[in-house]
Formats: sequence, C-alpha cells, structure tokens
Amino acid sequence: MKTVYRVKEAQKSLAQLVRQAEAGRMQTITRHDKTVAYVLGAEQLSGLLETMEILADPKAMQAIRDCEAGKFEGRWSTLDDIPD
Repeated sequence: MKTVYRVKEAQKSLAQLVRQAEAGRMQTITRHDKTVAYVLGAEQLSGLLETMEILADPKAMQAIRDCEAGKFEGRWSTLDDIPD
C-alpha cells in the first residue's frame, strides 16, 4: 500500500491517508521529492510522546539500565496484587 504522497496527491487523498494513519501506517508527504510532513495516527503519536518523556527522565532511564543489568531493587506485582 502506498505510504508516500506528493502534496497535491495528499490533498486529494486526505481521507485515505487518515484511515491508513489510524491503522498504524505512517504516511509521508513530499514536495519536490523532499519530505515535508508526516501523518500519524493518534495512538502512534501518543506512544512516541510517551517514549520521549521516558527518555528525557534521568530516573526512569537509570531504572531501565539497572533492570537490564539485573540490579532491579523493586518488586514485581501482578494487577491482582493491587488493591481496588
């Protein structure tokens, strides 16, 4: 399925671009063969923003590095262990 559109094509195919983005397929829009924009679904953008927040948080990144190195000092719980 097509994922790269020229600006004029994108204008004519906006509904299709949005449907594809909603389905998780990023759409690229170009002008004179250079990328000028992307169309992302809300869920995909939300995930990217959440990842950027985690990457920008030094404590979160240290916790991830510690866990990967086997130095996790917390405890694991299931959802059933958490009181209502």
